[in-house]
Amino acid sequence: MLTVAKLLLTLTVIGYALVTIKADFNKTHATNPKWTPHARFHVVWQILSYSGVGLVALYLIWIDGPNPIERLYLAVAISAAIYGAFFAAVLTRPMFGGALYDDNGYRPFHPPMGPKTWRWDVNVTAFTVLSAIWGAGVAAVLAA
Repeated sequence: MLTVAKLLLTLTVIGYALVTIKADFNKTHATNPKWTPHARFHVVWQILSYSGVGLVALYLIWIDGPNPIERLYLAVAISAAIYGAFFAAVLTRPMFGGALYDDNGYRPFHPPMGPKTWRWDVNVTAFTVLSAIWGAGVAAVLAA
């Protein structure tokens, strides 16, 4: 069960530490000409921070040594902080004038099920799936 927990938690780390490099270090975010230079600075800082934190989490997950369960709890907490902050930003965006997407960014898509009028946000969909994987990883850690 410990290996299952490690694999599931690794997927959640890859979601915030590696996928964000591909998703955000391009014309939709970091080099988006419609963004202010300071906003682009912050997104690059975020991308690099998440990558560094992800390396720490992967170390905690996979290094051999004492306290393996405690290290997994730390990796769980790191992912919870990152994904939790994302959903907090989603819920509080009216307070700061935020939006889930820009016109020249990743547009919402038609989901594989439901009415034709439905549109799902790319980030919310991906982070919801990754959060579900995280939950399965937490359950696997608790069962170990």
